[in-house]
Amino acid sequence: MAIELKGLTKRAENYSQWYNDLVVKADLAEQSAVRGCMVIKPYGYAIWEKMQRQLDDMFKATGHVNAYFPLLIPKSFLSREADHVEGFAKECAVVTHYRLKNNPDGSGVVVDPEARLEEELIIRPTSETIIWNTYKNWIHSYRDLPILCNQWANVFRWEMRTRMFLRTAEFLWQEGHTAHATREEAMEEAVKMLNVYADFAEKYMAVPVIKGVKSANERFAGALETYTIEAMMQDGKALQSGTSHFLGQNFAKAFDVKFINKENQLEYVWATSWGVSTRLMGALIMTHSDDNGLVLPPHLAPIQVVIVPIYKNNEQLAVLDSRVAPIVERLRNMGISVKYDNADNRRPGFKFADYELKGVPVRLALGGRDLENGTIEVMRRDTLEKETVALEGIEEYVAKLLEDIQANIYQKALKHRAEMTTSVDTYEEFKEQIEKGGFILAHWDGTPETEEKIKEETKATIRCIPLDGDKTPGKCMVTGKPSAQRVVFARNY
Repeated sequence: MAIELKGLTKRAENYSQWYNDLVVKADLAEQSAVRGCMVIKPYGYAIWEKMQRQLDDMFKATGHVNAYFPLLIPKSFLSREADHVEGFAKECAVVTHYRLKNNPDGSGVVVDPEARLEEELIIRPTSETIIWNTYKNWIHSYRDLPILCNQWANVFRWEMRTRMFLRTAEFLWQEGHTAHATREEAMEEAVKMLNVYADFAEKYMAVPVIKGVKSANERFAGALETYTIEAMMQDGKALQSGTSHFLGQNFAKAFDVKFINKENQLEYVWATSWGVSTRLMGALIMTHSDDNGLVLPPHLAPIQVVIVPIYKNNEQLAVLDSRVAPIVERLRNMGISVKYDNADNRRPGFKFADYELKGVPVRLALGGRDLENGTIEVMRRDTLEKETVALEGIEEYVAKLLEDIQANIYQKALKHRAEMTTSVDTYEEFKEQIEKGGFILAHWDGTPETEEKIKEETKATIRCIPLDGDKTPGKCMVTGKPSAQRVVFARNY
């Protein structure tokens, strides 16, 4: 059995507090001196780096290249696309001056009133405007297309109610911005990147997702179509885990980005944008973790295997060190990240609890008696099951176990989602079911008015119109009007 952690709230008692406790106690992040912003600590950043590295490889495999664009955007740029500015205006941080000076009374520094900018600058909430202003200089002919750029960056949206990783004022993300010669090519790109996100979520994060299209009310500001992957957390709430947008020619028209096509005619460029953020860290925590701490999928765990020696004296430790060294080397040669913790400042029991808290997928413990018997103790973090196995061939055993754990936590999350997904036909059923949490599949008449009524009365939103699944038409649960297919409703983060 795991050593119960002091101070980690139980999920059943207060899920929200459990999450906040876990982020801090597992050394992922902490609050900063800047309201609404967090410090991502080394262990948390190591997980984000593994996500970033894998996604970056997947982007490059689909032909994308990385670039970097300015953090500051002229205010006038945000005025050019009306829907876009309306969507972000309330969240923008504005730079008005470019200099400080010492206060004459000696009390520190003040803003120099003489140093006001001619035009205010906005700290990027997203980069469509500055990027499309740049693309105007890059695109002249169909030969310049497509442009398939991605940037890894930070953005700032002035959030009043924040929660680490899930919603912070500043967060890290990637944003892809592509330019195309035809509508069809841009649409194909938007769907392709949605599928990349879904593959990453399921194969690496072990998080099952529903792929779908957002309703007009939930669409990205300035997009003609927003595609999304929606995941379900253990408490039955939905988490939007990645979006891909078909922007049409909106930004090309706003920034006058035209090209000469193959017929020698001038036309506007077609666009997409797509992004995932450090919110994925929240998805990872809330999908798999338990009352003993993090449960990390092996494909993203910074430490996949930890080996803890159990010894009585330095002589015995020296013997264990020499026996473990080749195991560590072989595991690393197999591409498995392993830590041998022979530090003498913490007892084995403390180490066990700490690595459990941090979600290390496999723990190996080796003592003097194990060496005599040619055995080693193995514990898997997902089920907390322990077994004693032969020391000979332990590397292959561990490699297989890591894949078993990856598959098991995905199947566990998939089973949970299935148990928490229901279909309803009446609004009364819907109101009753939404209190229990989970995804609800229901018919909707397609109007923003009905969608808004449901949101006001139940706090549930349309998470997506699924791309796969049941396309049987029916009648709206609220108005009785025709409905093309069931959509996914849930309360969300």
